[in-house]
Amino acid sequence: MTAAISADGIRQRYGDVQAVDGVSLTVEAGEFYGILGPNGAGKTTTLEILEGIRKPDEGRIELLGLAPWPRNKKLLPRIGVQFQASAFFNKLTARETIRNFGSFYGVGPKRADAMLERVGLTESAGVMTDKMSGGQAQRLSIACALVHDPELVFLDEPTTGLDPQARRNLWDLLRTINAEGRTVVLTTHYLDEAEVLCDRVSVMDHGKILRTGAPAALVREIDDTVRISVESGLLTAERTRELLAAVGAEVAAVDDDGVSLSVSTRLPGPVLSVLAEQNALRGLEVRGATLEDVFLQLTGREYRA
Repeated sequence: MTAAISADGIRQRYGDVQAVDGVSLTVEAGEFYGILGPNGAGKTTTLEILEGIRKPDEGRIELLGLAPWPRNKKLLPRIGVQFQASAFFNKLTARETIRNFGSFYGVGPKRADAMLERVGLTESAGVMTDKMSGGQAQRLSIACALVHDPELVFLDEPTTGLDPQARRNLWDLLRTINAEGRTVVLTTHYLDEAEVLCDRVSVMDHGKILRTGAPAALVREIDDTVRISVESGLLTAERTRELLAAVGAEVAAVDDDGVSLSVSTRLPGPVLSVLAEQNALRGLEVRGATLEDVFLQLTGREYRA
């Protein structure tokens, strides 16, 4: 079976900035694929190149066996795109907007209205788009990307700014469209979202793909340490290191971010004993590695504007 997406050696430069630097990836048909990275990593530019919106400086791309650039009219009915920031006609209602989008692909009003129902916007069908909440606007954006029943769907940070309930409702929708056989490519800053939804993810930074794999496999690769956290202020990080060294506890790291004192270790027993002896168990949390740990290990912890 032809891969849904095949890209090799994509490069894109803006002046002195190498936004995308030799990205190669393959997305199989029916896969839910995530692209993760900090601000400025090159995720959106990569997506725009894959979608055929932007011409790369270098590289080869195929979508569903066809080249997306120059803009390929044969591909347009087969792909759906939800942009990071959507712009609708302010004086159209949600119903008018989805019908308008549907008309571009020969989709009639009945199917367009059914898509509104599917994303939970039937009761808001008569609301002007400039009066919609953030969650409603995101759902309408996804509905517009799906109204023509595409085989391949691109979603650029679809749940940004949504409350937890709205996020999980959208997760259910995204699982459903993928279960129906569509290939979904997602960029997101929410690592829990990628862990729940994606079959595979690629972690990007500085325009390069650093690692690709199933979320659980990437987590297993980093190590098998356990992170033990307690409330900050019970012990200093320096004092904690001294106490653990005194009992010969094997520790990978001790950090205090002002909220939590955290100890990473492969043998949690001695660490927990020391904390208990010091009456320093308030706010105790013990957890294994997550995709967030993979992300931070690969991309670093410094702030990105």
